Amino acid sequence: MPKRIPMDHYPRRDHFRYFLSLANPFLSLTIQVDVTELTLACKECGASFYMLFLHAVAQAADLVPQLRQRIRGEGIVEYESCSTSHTELLPDDTYCYCTVHHHMPLAEYLPQAEAARAAARGNATIEEEAAEADSQYFISCLPWLHFTELVNPTGIDSNPRFTWGKYEPDYRGRLMLPLSICVHHGLVDGLHIARFCEHLEASIARNARELTALQSTNGG
Repeated sequence: MPKRIPMDHYPRRDHFRYFLSLANPFLSLTIQVDVTELTLACKECGASFYMLFLHAVAQAADLVPQLRQRIRGEGIVEYESCSTSHTELLPDDTYCYCTVHHHMPLAEYLPQAEAARAAARGNATIEEEAAEADSQYFISCLPWLHFTELVNPTGIDSNPRFTWGKYEPDYRGRLMLPLSICVHHGLVDGLHIARFCEHLEASIARNARELTALQSTNGG
């Protein structure tokens, strides 16, 4: 169960109330992420880049308390950790939603993630479990496009949204991936997004190292 934030002592109380009054309280920006080492590790090990990057995003987001917070009525609750709900492409060019839990070593996460993806494609629904949706990060991917800006559709929820596109080499030959971050400004400021970006860089590097080590352990 999430814990409730005591609003009497919440330092962003005035900011929260202000942004809650706006018709569009969401803050969006797109950054370019260096995924060179992670891409090479995935290709060498035959692992899914989608799942490895998703894992890195979720791990980094969990390290920023504001990204684990959700609006409940006129107050705020904070989850200890959040799972992910991501899009899976279907044969008819539509998509379904898939829930994955990431709080485990890569050796356990990768097979469980692939099993969850297969089950989601078999079920093929965009219906979320109401009890779980509030505690998720909403994730989607446009692997066909390298974009410089993206605006996510938003509703009455306050879940962070992460969307990434096609990685392409820059002038140095580094593989750069566009990542759109959309958050409710009543909960999250630019400083918190910057902290997420720092954690994401470390998570990507860690996943690349752990994937390579896992492959070595398995005799690959």
